[in-house]
Amino acid sequence: MLIPYQELNPETLQALIEAFVLREGTDYGDSDLSLAEKVALVQAQIQRGTVVICYSEQEESVDLLNAQDYKRQQSQQQ
Repeated sequence: MLIPYQELNPETLQALIEAFVLREGTDYGDSDLSLAEKVALVQAQIQRGTVVICYSEQEESVDLLNAQDYKRQQSQQQ
């Protein structure tokens, strides 16, 4: 299930994005970016719709996914 970012409390959205960017394995290329810069990049992707916020009822968790990957997952499940 997708969660529109506009429905989240701004502090909750900020915490979700920070948790995402701090995960091991998140790749931002060769450049070193600050946490604030990484958060801003991801937030912009969410606002553009290229990244979506997805709630998994099965896992009872929230994650950020590339919108195309999410669509692909949904079509495979049907």
